[in-house]
Amino acid sequence: MKVRLSFLDRYLTLWIFLAMFIGLLLGKMVPSIASILDSFSVGSTNIPIAIGLVVMMFPPLAKVNYQLIPKIINDKKLLSISVLLNWIIGPILMFLLAIIFLGDNPEYLSGLILIGLARCIAMVLVWNDLANGNRELGAALVAINSIFQVFTYSFYAWLFITILPEYFGFDGMVVEIEFWQVFESVLIYLGIPFLLGFLSSHFLPKIKSEDWYRRVFIPKISPFTLYALLFTILVMFSLKGELIFELPLDVIQVAIPLLLYFIIMFFLSYFVSRNVGISHNDNMAISFTATGNNFELAIAVSIAVFGLNSGQAFVGVIGPLIEVPALILLVNISNKYLKK
Repeated sequence: MKVRLSFLDRYLTLWIFLAMFIGLLLGKMVPSIASILDSFSVGSTNIPIAIGLVVMMFPPLAKVNYQLIPKIINDKKLLSISVLLNWIIGPILMFLLAIIFLGDNPEYLSGLILIGLARCIAMVLVWNDLANGNRELGAALVAINSIFQVFTYSFYAWLFITILPEYFGFDGMVVEIEFWQVFESVLIYLGIPFLLGFLSSHFLPKIKSEDWYRRVFIPKISPFTLYALLFTILVMFSLKGELIFELPLDVIQVAIPLLLYFIIMFFLSYFVSRNVGISHNDNMAISFTATGNNFELAIAVSIAVFGLNSGQAFVGVIGPLIEVPALILLVNISNKYLKK
């Protein structure tokens, strides 16, 4: 098992691009696969993707030492930098990139802004784990982001989509987002794996032993993060494979500001954290938390507010397709070049 896991880790980038390619190919060559996968949906939640994300996030959360989280939350420097990056700099940066690159398309513009407002609470745990970031800090920041998201997302959407565009010469849109739309996303994509991870780390060492939990259970479940990641990527790409081939120029138009956002946000977070004396492992947790986005929430809100066939929904589904290769590239860069 250890040899197989090492093999997966070593060629992870290859497997991710292979999963993306197969997904796109399936979506293009077997158009009915999208309708089949869509049939396994409840509201705006796609069950296969939800299962993939929950399974993907469970091993990293099972590795967390939850007793350390209260101490981390009390670290005002770490907490202040994360809040600044996630809830002030991140949304403003995405807003400006949307204005610059998508100002001629109000639907794409507002769709990109919705992605920037949805701070990451899911895949960031995987990127953080792959980059050897502080698991406890990552879990704590994700929990804080989820709380902020539930109570601020509707206000942020109103501010950045309805009010601020008018100051740049663009017409604002009326956006109405219900509290339960955001709460449902947080509950599914964070609450379920968080609960499973906490219960596992709390009860299994008592039932068996701490040594068994760390040396037997964790190694057995760890590969499922990568298996579920590849499955989730394949499903996401197959759902939109046909659409991506039909609108390649639109994909590129949306991809450019997204790529710039991920690159700028990551290195800005990294250098800000390093310059204030934050350790590398803590820095990775902060940087990847600030860089990633909650595309599940952005897609759900786009569909619920603007409709399934809207430009906002199109941008929402393009988001993770750009984010996945961009973030895995940043993981590789951090592992090869940013370690001291």
